[in-house]
Amino acid sequence: MKPLPPAYGWIDDLRPLPRMLEEARKLYGTFEVVGPADNPAILGWAKETGLAKIYNDDAIPWCGLFMAVVPKRAGRPIVEGPLWARNWAKFGNPADRAQLGDILVFRRGQGSGHVGLYVGEDYGAFHVLGGNQSDGVTITRIARDRCIAIRRPTYRKAPASAKPVQLAANGVLSPNEA
Repeated sequence: MKPLPPAYGWIDDLRPLPRMLEEARKLYGTFEVVGPADNPAILGWAKETGLAKIYNDDAIPWCGLFMAVVPKRAGRPIVEGPLWARNWAKFGNPADRAQLGDILVFRRGQGSGHVGLYVGEDYGAFHVLGGNQSDGVTITRIARDRCIAIRRPTYRKAPASAKPVQLAANGVLSPNEA
């Protein structure tokens, strides 16, 4: 696994993690290939999730594809139409306050969206582990006021780590996750 930035190194010391976050963590540091080539790992996610017929180029927005492979590997259901980020607002159960491992859905301009997993928050932003953030699986800060849905997996018993996490407001806010 690629190392996390120092501000998020605590994630690797926390166990047990929510299963979806554990699976997402394994993919941290995956990036698109620069130029016309594609990253075979990203295209492999499309095959693994049965989306290869409609997803065949890593230049196509892939935050929803990332979110499809994460719950699949964690033994969770995938929403219908997973490549459309806003469809993840139908996943699991709604939550009023985000906690570690929840799915966050964000609005973007022109009716599009973005989706990723909550790893923490500060006074003005959520810290999100997601795909297609600066062309890779990264952790980025996204303004709270862009969040349109907080969705929680159904747990028989939630791991003790599944709770809100307060973080310092380090780094710039993402204006556009692509």
